Amino acid sequence: MTIEAVRLIGPGVDRVDGPLKVTGTATYPGDFSYPDMAHAVLVRATVAAGRIRGVRTAAAEGAPGVLAVITHRNAPHLNRGPDTPFWRQPPPPLQDDRILHFGQYVGVVVAETAEQAHAAGHLLDVDYEAAEPLLELDDPRAEVVTDPWGMDAHRGDVAAGLAAADSTVDAIYTTPDETNNPMGLFATVAVWDGDSLTVHDSSQWPEGVRATLAAAFGVPESGIRVLVPFVGGGFGAGLRVWPHVVLTALAARTIRRPVKLVLTRPEMFTGVGHRTRTIQRIRLGADRSGRLTALSHEARDSIAVEDDNFEPVATDSAWAYACPNADVQDVQARLNIPLPTSMRAPGQAQGNFALESAMDELSYAIGMDPLELRLRNYAEEQPQLGLPFSSKGLRACFEQGAERFGWSARDPRPGSMRDGSWQIGYGMAGVSFFWFQPPCQARASLRADGTALVGSAATDIGTGTYTVMTQLSAELLGLPLDQVQFSLGDTNLPSAAPEGGSGLTMALGSAVHSACRGVIQAFLDTVADDPASPLRGCRLEDVTAEDGRIQLSHGPARGEAYADILARHSLAELTADGSSAPPKPEDVGMVPAGAFAAQFAEVRVDPDLGLVRVARIVSAVDGGRILNEKTATSQIIGGTVGGIGMALLEETVTDPTGRIANATLGDYLVPVNADIPSLEVLFVGEPDRFNPIGVKGVGEVGLVGIAAAIANAVFHATGRRIRSLPITLDKLL
Repeated sequence: MTIEAVRLIGPGVDRVDGPLKVTGTATYPGDFSYPDMAHAVLVRATVAAGRIRGVRTAAAEGAPGVLAVITHRNAPHLNRGPDTPFWRQPPPPLQDDRILHFGQYVGVVVAETAEQAHAAGHLLDVDYEAAEPLLELDDPRAEVVTDPWGMDAHRGDVAAGLAAADSTVDAIYTTPDETNNPMGLFATVAVWDGDSLTVHDSSQWPEGVRATLAAAFGVPESGIRVLVPFVGGGFGAGLRVWPHVVLTALAARTIRRPVKLVLTRPEMFTGVGHRTRTIQRIRLGADRSGRLTALSHEARDSIAVEDDNFEPVATDSAWAYACPNADVQDVQARLNIPLPTSMRAPGQAQGNFALESAMDELSYAIGMDPLELRLRNYAEEQPQLGLPFSSKGLRACFEQGAERFGWSARDPRPGSMRDGSWQIGYGMAGVSFFWFQPPCQARASLRADGTALVGSAATDIGTGTYTVMTQLSAELLGLPLDQVQFSLGDTNLPSAAPEGGSGLTMALGSAVHSACRGVIQAFLDTVADDPASPLRGCRLEDVTAEDGRIQLSHGPARGEAYADILARHSLAELTADGSSAPPKPEDVGMVPAGAFAAQFAEVRVDPDLGLVRVARIVSAVDGGRILNEKTATSQIIGGTVGGIGMALLEETVTDPTGRIANATLGDYLVPVNADIPSLEVLFVGEPDRFNPIGVKGVGEVGLVGIAAAIANAVFHATGRRIRSLPITLDKLL
């Protein structure tokens, strides 16, 4: 597959949407209002399992300003959203009297003002018949789901490999529930006009919202428009269509007026997903030279009682290193918990912590440098399939990252490096991130005034999609940035992939590439028989676009401007649609590669207080071709901050009743500026061969590996191996 030569590469440009955001004029879902708009508030269950025995609504219905009170007793039948290639949408709300988790919606109150709705919500009296909830991963009563997508992997004979090993590791690692907590509270505004519906929603996938609402209410998708020009963060929380979105549309249909619903922070903890907790067993075997003889990764993670959201934790361990004998398997335990969802680097964040911690343990068991152990087991080709990767710069990540970090200065003995009373530790981790590229479409139009409009129904959750797609469009069409407008966040635009899984840049970028080439072809078709055009009879492969004109690649003097062609043919614009869908690996003889990275961390530990301070982190990343180094670096830094939170701070605590005990940002700890040290990012590697623009996604790879690198550095500093996140002072004292 040939890779398009793209020139707008380097330090990058400022975000094109930056001025709107810093001036407060960017419109987020909660900013939209309509005349005669009412407000909805949710009422949540105060038990984690059982049934609703009775509901008394009279007091709430008689409260000032109240327009409707909806419970399972008067809600209409709602259909579940359609299955997607990625996950199932959550079950529709208010369909029966069962309680499956604490915080489940048992009612919605609609009033003239948000304050009136909140006041009336407290008057809704719900009587429960509580049952004992299932809350623990190892509860033998929990239903267990095994390998629902057929992603467990096996090769060779792990038992024989372990028996033949000179050194082994057999350890249990655990990670807790964590909550996405984007800065912007999720909001939905719904407006019906007959059977047509307009929705503003905090979504990372507008088309998923449209399909789910169409199914729920039995109306055509063509009559639903979802608008998401800006999202106040997501980290995966906006990928599924949550019950509050359906309830907002239901409330608007019930009172026949526009309705707005804005979640509170505690509702964000129970209503828009979380990263699942895990228990993982890693078994590794190696010979005296450090070559792996066996790798086994067994993961058990949580899922809600009635949900189908599978994000494998162990799968990527099967191909992270060259090992002849490997077994990886995932099981899920059904619990009375809020529905989980993707959280930045889903599955990989938890699985990498276990694998890379175990690799570190193995290096000490063998007496080998942790970096050398990883290099010795470097997988030149995909071990499970035996095919080469479409690109792989992980070796360069290891080598250049180690040099930039100063890894060679590390004293290998645990507890040997000090600065006064502080214990100093160096740790590292390797990252082989999964590949994800769903189908996507885009449209490009060139207009008589020489400007271009390019668009797709994708979203930008702060990753820089507006900017890099504007850059890419400008480059492919040969226009200055200020002459290109990129539109997104509107289901009236061509169909788009979800903004998640680090796949949108590949998917959307390839579709934009197709659309831009298509519109240039449309110009060539227009002048194909035009005797006045110097481009008459030219083929697409013969031309390039530059300075607002199409010209011959090897004779740039021969060409003409878009505006001149349109004017001569009395056209206002020319438009082309483009699409992208990746080829099958077996058809092209290679395995599509996601991003790779090596993470290096230095920590300082106070042995008397158990305090851990991260002193610096170096991330070396193979992200393929980097379209905008500035926004890409920002993504790696953001992911690194999330990784520091995962390692040292973040844990969603559920008490024995099933209630989340720390459902505020005052109690759920996230990193702040004082927690963040010097963060250095370097990009290595070459353009990827699996898509025409050579890119990979980098939105999540910056988080993966950070928790393991920090935990490994803590061991190097103290000699204490922490296998359970977060690393808190009680585990070090």
